[in-house]
Amino acid sequence: MKSGLIGLVGRPNVGKSTLVNSIVGKKVAIVSNKPQTTRNLIQGIYNDDDSQIVLVDTPGIHKPNHKLGDYLNKEAYYSINDVDAIMFLVPANEEVGGGDKFIIEKLKEANKPVILVINKIDTIKKEDLMNKINSYKDLYPFSDIVPVSALKKDNVKTLINVLKNYLTDNIKYYEDDYYTNKSTNFMIAEMVREKIMNLTHEEVPHSVTCIVESVEKHNNAFEISVCIIVDRDSLKRILIGKQGSMLKEI
Repeated sequence: MKSGLIGLVGRPNVGKSTLVNSIVGKKVAIVSNKPQTTRNLIQGIYNDDDSQIVLVDTPGIHKPNHKLGDYLNKEAYYSINDVDAIMFLVPANEEVGGGDKFIIEKLKEANKPVILVINKIDTIKKEDLMNKINSYKDLYPFSDIVPVSALKKDNVKTLINVLKNYLTDNIKYYEDDYYTNKSTNFMIAEMVREKIMNLTHEEVPHSVTCIVESVEKHNNAFEISVCIIVDRDSLKRILIGKQGSMLKEI
């Protein structure tokens, strides 16, 4: 049994949470097209007969313009220093940008094996993929380079086999039936927040927090009470909607 911790870093919206979900095979992290969806260090746990890979999904590293941004960056930097290897996730359909170069400078300080994962390969032509690989190879001596489509699960099995080469422990951190380190209440609250992010406009998502107040089982059904917290009345009106229409949709 080989085991270890693998961190995921990258700019916001490159598909880190989608990749974690694809590797684990279950919904561990919420997914949205809004930046900075992930606020916490979320561990997804992949198990098979000979290995256990603990994936640490981090908030997207970015140039912060508010306190939440500062906090999210600190969370991501923490994961870089506390794992056996790092997956640096970049999108195949975007050019190498200042944000990627900023993260690479941070990776140089980490002194960890770094696997470049080029995501969204389903959005480009095969001949363009080599150009993408070469543009990153010039910036950093990556230990491995793996192209994938996290959304379509293309080449994800190959990535899992590559990750196994970087597992350094011989212990099992979690039992086989665990696929995340987060509680059921946390997952429920995150799923409600995911719906809010996907159904509302730009100004709403980062001003919202969800807290599960109660989970009660009645026969074969659960009654769940979730408190949605906002920081101003105007957002409250948006989330409730006309005659409660938005809240019902959420």
